[in-house]
Amino acid sequence: MTDRQKTAVFTQAAETDKPNGPGAAAILAAGIGSAIFGLVTLASEVSGAIGRLLNFYDPVGPLSGKTTVGIIAWLIVWFVLARLWQKETVNMTSVNIAALMLLGVGFLLTFPPVWELFGG
Repeated sequence: MTDRQKTAVFTQAAETDKPNGPGAAAILAAGIGSAIFGLVTLASEVSGAIGRLLNFYDPVGPLSGKTTVGIIAWLIVWFVLARLWQKETVNMTSVNIAALMLLGVGFLLTFPPVWELFGG
């Protein structure tokens, strides 16, 4: 392969590669939204006032506010990160690790034994 052919292959590959920033933003936003949902759940169980504040719909109770806050946080973070990273190529390994850790935190904070550690 000549130098000209190598340059043509490299140029063609560079032109067809798309930035992975928007996809990475969606993944990281899901992790952040999960962690926020866990934090809101913990706060609701530890504080009666926060639990009452999150009661958006009586038949459902505070769960309606917890899920609403988590979803709104996820959407806002996704929107902001997608705008910031729309033309970027980010390290997906770092994003995936961070998202999985945040998902784990969010998952852990929804368990009653964890609430009891904080006085819930």
